[in-house]
Amino acid sequence: MSTSSHALAGAPCWVSLVTRDLPSAQRFYTAVMGWEFRDTGDGLSVAFLDGAPVAGIGAPAASPGLPVAWTPYFAVDDADVAAARVRERGATVAVGPLPFGTGRAALAADPDGAVFGFWEGGVIPDWSVAGDGAPAWLELRTRDAFAAAIFYGQVLGWADGSPGCCSVSYEHDRVVLRHGRDTVARISGGAVEADPDPNVRPRWHTHFQVPDLEAAADRATSLGGTLASPVRTTAASRSLTLRDPDGALFTVVAPNAV
Repeated sequence: MSTSSHALAGAPCWVSLVTRDLPSAQRFYTAVMGWEFRDTGDGLSVAFLDGAPVAGIGAPAASPGLPVAWTPYFAVDDADVAAARVRERGATVAVGPLPFGTGRAALAADPDGAVFGFWEGGVIPDWSVAGDGAPAWLELRTRDAFAAAIFYGQVLGWADGSPGCCSVSYEHDRVVLRHGRDTVARISGGAVEADPDPNVRPRWHTHFQVPDLEAAADRATSLGGTLASPVRTTAASRSLTLRDPDGALFTVVAPNAV
């Protein structure tokens, strides 16, 4: 990890899954996503696809109360400052900031309950959520996209005028976050906090690219996963939300061949 979180200035820098059973999660995601894993110790591992890092998966004994979920992490210059900004705006810091590896991490929930993390320190230089070949991309579905953009902008320093910071724009009924020219996240409104469907409640959705949507879904269900949404189709892609055997939601996206 040779790149500093300072260089990313509020952009997503990693996605990570907390699970109860690391070996079972590794077997599931290896079969569904084609990932290979390298253990880093302390109940943590990094997933790779074609030799490139994709995501982290862990069952850390030090934090047994963490929810089973995929969580995005955003780069910050100072984790203590970011944590203070979260609390000042009526949101929650659930864990940290704590020393971890080459930096410091914290886990928080925004005012509508969507969980996210932030990271200060060295980041993986060849990981990105930008571009057509990105291993993952992120979307926040929340109650009020504008209010969410203001909250995250104030906490993470979006559009604050500092060199290299992220920019925010409103496009096609969504807030779009860019780092340089790259789109790194989208925020859409209309989520309902009390809805029994977790796909409708406010949360960060982590999307992963797959070559074949049906094949990924079949492998997931054969290994104890479940379908959590119908197939959604656009001119460019088809997507489907899955629930892994431990309950974590994630979305797989494949090109639309039609």
